[in-house]
Amino acid sequence: MPDPADPTQPPPAPGPAPAPEVNPSPAPEVNPSTTGLPSNVAAAIACIPLIGGIIFYVLEKRDSFVRFYAMQSIIFGAAWLLFNIVYAIVHVIFASVPAIGVFLSLLWGLVGMLIHLAFVVVWVIATIKAFTNVRWDIPYVGPMARKQFEGSAL
Repeated sequence: MPDPADPTQPPPAPGPAPAPEVNPSPAPEVNPSTTGLPSNVAAAIACIPLIGGIIFYVLEKRDSFVRFYAMQSIIFGAAWLLFNIVYAIVHVIFASVPAIGVFLSLLWGLVGMLIHLAFVVVWVIATIKAFTNVRWDIPYVGPMARKQFEGSAL
């Protein structure tokens, strides 16, 4: 077997010259973004409850896809925050009940864990849908976000 670094080997035969590369012009953006991020990435980041929604709702002025997900995230994050406040208040009330307070508190803790799991699942689904460029309405939250979004566009 010949050594590839052997200088006595003849150079390869010249073939046809490679065709010059044609640089196609970049496709114009359909929805130019104020943030400079692609729409799907900005919408996925905007899905971070409350904080991501507020940031992208303020920063993004042109892309309706990102603004919709930002408004939906604001409403979803506010609902999650409201649930946390109500959960903490009810937990304290249940824990202070004499005799059965421990049982009620544990039961309420399990209910709270399941509801938090549901919030996380909805958040992950919304983020995946946003990243794949699919406009998805979170149940109950999506129609409210659409109303707010349409109301602010006027």
